[in-house]
Amino acid sequence: MAAWSPAAAVPLLRGTRRLPLLHWAQRMFASQTEGELKVIQILKEKFPRATAIKVTDISGGCGAMYEIKIESEEFKEKRTVQQHQMVNQRGSCDAPLTGIRD
Repeated sequence: MAAWSPAAAVPLLRGTRRLPLLHWAQRMFASQTEGELKVIQILKEKFPRATAIKVTDISGGCGAMYEIKIESEEFKEKRTVQQHQMVNQRGSCDAPLTGIRD
């Protein structure tokens, strides 16, 4: 039996690195999940003046974490934290949002 070498592991590592990218590419062209659609509907009701609402499940499809983007005049000249507070105060989700990403 041949001895193990780091060079032998390179093809295995390359394959693993590509899996998240492959998942992302497949997810990019897939229709939205039921959870995403539910969150979008809630946000449309809470932010009727929004010009764009985008919800993406970033938890791998299980619905544990969403990236939410809302474009609205209501957010104009507000800091990210203030925008985050506005979304939480309107009760847009079953659980309060806990992450901020700009």
